[in-house]
Amino acid sequence: MGVLYRDIFGRDPGYFHLLDATYDVSYLLATGHLTHSNPNSAMRLPRLILFASLVFTLTGCLNQPVFRQTKGDLTTVASVDLQKYLGKWFEIYRLPNWFEDDDCITVTAEYSLRADQKITVLNTCKKTSKTNEAHGKAYAVEGFGNARLKVSFFWPFYGDYWILDLAEDYSWVIIGEPAGKYLWILARNPVLDKTLEEKLLQKIEAIGYRRTDLIKPSNQL
Repeated sequence: MGVLYRDIFGRDPGYFHLLDATYDVSYLLATGHLTHSNPNSAMRLPRLILFASLVFTLTGCLNQPVFRQTKGDLTTVASVDLQKYLGKWFEIYRLPNWFEDDDCITVTAEYSLRADQKITVLNTCKKTSKTNEAHGKAYAVEGFGNARLKVSFFWPFYGDYWILDLAEDYSWVIIGEPAGKYLWILARNPVLDKTLEEKLLQKIEAIGYRRTDLIKPSNQL
């Protein structure tokens, strides 16, 4: 991809498209031109809100930087037993991203199998004053032994979820994607043994990531 033009504040044009879309919805609501009681606008409200949400999602994706320092292809584990992988995981480390708040104290991901063999995803961010939840779904990409998945929290967008490394006993996992923009270290326990934690940090450094870029929630709530 080419380099996007950025303004003097470091924002790309999508930022202003988001402002425009949000302003349009707010203005129409404030002036009474867009209300559920107005039959001429009843169908415009959800469409404009959806449009603003789409722009927000696209803008966040475009603004996400590449953190990986090397260019070689990432590889995934050979196979994953989804039944063993299901359940609750604690976020130990993550790369900064546009959809996780900085003030999350405890972050978890819970996976459960649906009747259609897809996976239900529940991500939880516990803060001092409240808890935020994000509900999504995922499915395994054929031909990769369940090590590559597609995850969606907002239709029709799906993101890559690659299992780069995984403990034999499924006690920890390293998750990434091919562009080098996102990375997570998850574990079954909220806090890792220092020796294991250092081992995992060395693993992500070996594939091109810097530990200094990572965010570590305390998982104390």
